[in-house]
Amino acid sequence: MLDHGGNLQAAMQRYGMPTDEWIDLSTGINPHPYPVAALAGDVWHRLPESNEALLQAARAYYGVSSVLPVAGSQAAIQGLPQLRRRQHGAGKVIVATPSYAEHAHQWQRAGHVVSDVPYADLETTLDDCDVMVICNPNNPTGETVAPEQLLQWSARLAERGGWLVVDEAFGDVVPELSVASGTGCAGLIVLRSIGKFFGLAGLRLGFVAAADDIADDILDALAEEIGPWSVSGPAQQIGAMALSDRPWQLAMQATLHAEGQRLEQMLSGFGFQTGGCALFRYWPEQSAAELTAFLARRGIWIRQFTHGVRLGLPANEAAWTRLETALAAWKEQQG
Repeated sequence: MLDHGGNLQAAMQRYGMPTDEWIDLSTGINPHPYPVAALAGDVWHRLPESNEALLQAARAYYGVSSVLPVAGSQAAIQGLPQLRRRQHGAGKVIVATPSYAEHAHQWQRAGHVVSDVPYADLETTLDDCDVMVICNPNNPTGETVAPEQLLQWSARLAERGGWLVVDEAFGDVVPELSVASGTGCAGLIVLRSIGKFFGLAGLRLGFVAAADDIADDILDALAEEIGPWSVSGPAQQIGAMALSDRPWQLAMQATLHAEGQRLEQMLSGFGFQTGGCALFRYWPEQSAAELTAFLARRGIWIRQFTHGVRLGLPANEAAWTRLETALAAWKEQQG
């Protein structure tokens, strides 16, 4: 499997520190998770049938007419390439890069020809592909594409039976960029996640919305691809609660934007010019491996890439202080 953030056990083994000594900033997951209330007594006992409360909450929250719950957006990332191959054969797929590595990996696994294209060059390559995959905002760089542009691209792809797959895993913190409510436009497939903004990554719950012209074919076929009972009863009930809790959502939006600005300002103060969103900051660090190891020896785990590093939000004041102290030591060492 590919390497991802959140692999704290590997860091513990490598650096010899127990869990409670670490600050894990490697995932970009909200450090202030949704407070889960008590669940119905039979939720652990019954097979997880379709939950109408969850579907209604998701349709209202995302502004869509139809939606498929899945066991995290990863389930759709794995299922869609297989589905496309069965419905249309192997095709040409463009994945905006740098990006969440599972996208290119899963399309290649399914036998498609995959090309990595920088965000700035997507427009010029649109007519050379059958499927285009874009994270918006991008993970890990935070790059974005305007919703109007995405809807235009999906229409152009749809003219020849193509798809535009937009991964909005971090879209909750920039709702103005979401095209989920635009899935009435042809050829558009949108992925959403409960894990990031709601801080419930362990729940394994996500959603797929598709354009009206392909929704029945895509969502029904994807459900068939994934199989029965893929989303647990507890996940369905918790998801319905979280998606319906507008006061918590609004308060958390404000909290995360304030903390995102705080992290950006802290990093800027040390000379790091970053991109990202409210949940993480990224920059193309030339000494990525050295910085990652330096922080890890101080119990701070970040996400290292070949092209840079990404940091999520600290969970409390003690963690903010430790991060600031460690970065100051790094800058002093670099002279």
